[in-house]
Amino acid sequence: MQIWDFVAPGLYTHEKRLAIPFVTLSSFCFIGGAAFGYYFVFPPAFKFLMGYSTDFLQAAPTVKEYFSLALRLLIAFGAIFELPVAIVLLAKMGIVDGPFLRTNRKYAFLISFVIAAILTPTPDIINQLLMAGPLVVLYEVSIVAVWMFGKKRFAGFVESQDS
Repeated sequence: MQIWDFVAPGLYTHEKRLAIPFVTLSSFCFIGGAAFGYYFVFPPAFKFLMGYSTDFLQAAPTVKEYFSLALRLLIAFGAIFELPVAIVLLAKMGIVDGPFLRTNRKYAFLISFVIAAILTPTPDIINQLLMAGPLVVLYEVSIVAVWMFGKKRFAGFVESQDS
């Protein structure tokens, strides 16, 4: 609320109207990503780390390490689930459009796997795939979202404000 109180006076009325759905959708995407990470990715990641136990070496993670792993996964997945919102915002600003996103799909897939390799706290391929898979799907969702909510609708609004 304090952030909104700080930012709101600098926004035009039409920008304030767009901020409410944007913040709501952004919050929903972050929470959805965090839930995905917690329920689908965290169990295999923790199992992988616990798999280093042998007869001579027993894994005994502390509460701090457990929460650190969980928090890193929740924040990472919450952030990557913001991809459609961020791309639609870029489309509304005129930086990207649907044809650009479709043309550069192969690069986006490659970047998705690189990001997954960097953000995944465990070095196993399963968890990296569990992060790269949603990134690829979210990129495709972003293309559809840009087609539905992109610059087309916004351009007419901007032109009517200029005249």
